[in-house]
Order: sequence, then C-alpha cells, then structure tokens
Amino acid sequence: MTTTSFYSEESANRRNSIILLFVVLAFLAVFGFVIGFSIGYGSGDEVAFGIGALVIAILIGSISGVFSYYSGDKLVLASSHAREVTVQQAPQLFNVVNEMALAAGVPMPRVYIIDDPSPNAFATGRDPQHSSIAVTTGLLQKMNREELQGVLGHEMSHVRNYDIRFTLLVGVMVGSIALLAGFFLRYTFWFGGGSRRGNDREGGGGLAVVLLLVGLVMAALSYFFGALVQMAVSRQREYLADASSVELTRNPHGLESALAKLASDNEPLHSVNGATQHLYIVNPLKKLGGGSALFSTHPPIVDRINRLRQLTGEAPISQLESRQLGGLE
Repeated sequence: MTTTSFYSEESANRRNSIILLFVVLAFLAVFGFVIGFSIGYGSGDEVAFGIGALVIAILIGSISGVFSYYSGDKLVLASSHAREVTVQQAPQLFNVVNEMALAAGVPMPRVYIIDDPSPNAFATGRDPQHSSIAVTTGLLQKMNREELQGVLGHEMSHVRNYDIRFTLLVGVMVGSIALLAGFFLRYTFWFGGGSRRGNDREGGGGLAVVLLLVGLVMAALSYFFGALVQMAVSRQREYLADASSVELTRNPHGLESALAKLASDNEPLHSVNGATQHLYIVNPLKKLGGGSALFSTHPPIVDRINRLRQLTGEAPISQLESRQLGGLE
C-alpha cells in the first residue's frame, strides 16, 4: 500500500474546500441574476435588476454573518452548557491543550468542559486569537492521554486551519442564497414576477414564463444545494483536521483509537442541537446511526480511520471491525 503523507492530505482537502467555495459563488451569481432578470423582465433594465438582487442578498447575508462572526462562539458555548475551567480545575486537560497549542504555533485557547457522559469535543471562535475548545466530561473519563492528544490535536487543527472562519464564509453565502430564494418565492406568489410586463411585449410572454420557471426551480433547489454544500465543506474540513492532528501529535494511532471509541460509545449527548452538531469531532445526532451518508456533516468513521492508516502504510480495517463500527459518523 502506498503511504500517504499528511501534507498531501492537507493539500487535497484545502483544494477541495476551495472548489466548493467557488461552486457556491457560481450558484449564488447565477441564481441572483436569474431572479433579478425574471423580476425585471420587460422593464428594459433586466441586467440591472439581476445585479441588484444579487448585491442586496449578499449585503443582508453579510450583515448577519458579521454578527455571527463576533458573537457566534458565545452563543454556541452557551447553548452547549459549557463552563470555562481553570488549570487548577483540569490540570491534565490544560496540559494537553497547551501541548497542542505549542505544536500548532497558536495562542492557548480558552478551555471549557461540558458536563455530559457522552465523549465528544469541539472548537469554536473566529480565529486562533479568539478561540475556545470544549470537551465533555465523558471524553476526559473514557480516553487515555494518547487518545486525548489525538482528539485535542484534531480540534486545535480546526483552530489553526481557520476552519470556523471558512465555514462562516460559506455559511454567509449559503444564507444569501436562501434569502434570494425566499424573496423570489414570496414575490412570485404575490405579484407573479415580471411575467405581467413580459406579456405586454411582443413575443415576450414565453420567455418570461421560462425565466419564471427557471427561477422557481432554482429557488426550490437552493435549500437542498445550501445544505449539501455546508455538509460537504464540513466533511472536507474533518478529513483535513484528522491529517493535521497527526502532524501535531506525530502519532496517528492515538486519534485512530479515539475515533474507534467515539464510534462504539452509545451514550447520547444531551446538550447538542441541529445548529451545533457539525462542530463536534463526531456528530452526536448521527453517531447512533441512521440517515443518508449524502447528508452527513462528517465522513464515516471507517473512512477516517482508513485514511489515518494510509499515513503509516497500514492495511485498512477488516470487514469485521468495519461492521462493528458500522461506518458511523
């Protein structure tokens, strides 16, 4: 088996994430133009309508994004019932977090603990200078030090790699798409779009109807597309964080063992919700199975473990081990 370096893993995932970013931009541009052109059809300023609709949606989405950028981490920590702890309260946790921060070359993040028996962890914040890492009490109780290093190396990688900032950027654009879709559907329902003006123009009715149908189809698909892109971006960043964790710890076995424990643990996490599930190292809402892999925020754990084994040239996990893990997130 060919050994894959974690540097190539990082490079591939960064490239795929950038591609996804441009896909969102392209969809946003086309969708905005179609909506504006359809609404303004027959006015003589169709192009201006298209550009205007796009700009307005981006501005509104950006304002929402700015608020989330500066206050989103506080909301996430509060909704997760995380409490900040000191080095005296959790000396080993602080020691490992500090080790990973030094290895990553980033400032020491604030450390939080969630009182929950289910093992899990996440990182939040807008940049390495304003970051926090939260772990559950179950993680501290069920992981040995080597496994804890693997998990915290993964989360520190999210901080170092600016994953949260990237996810926010994609989230703002996806939010802009949703705003355009909602506006277009409401406008079409109440006013019928630009078809009335288009019918007054010679031969314009057919084109207006086509534009209206295209806009409606894109509006319907936008919600599906937005969710799909967010999930795909999250999966790519998880692969990257796994590879980066190995770079920080120089030990793929710690994270591999931790992922296996996380997959086999059946304890539900009580403080998670749909808005925060994608932040955790293992999706707490999907860990117990169910749902399509297409709509998963995380890659299957079997795939993640096999990618880690590729870094050392080891054989993939056996079919028996795979069935025991179930390919869960």
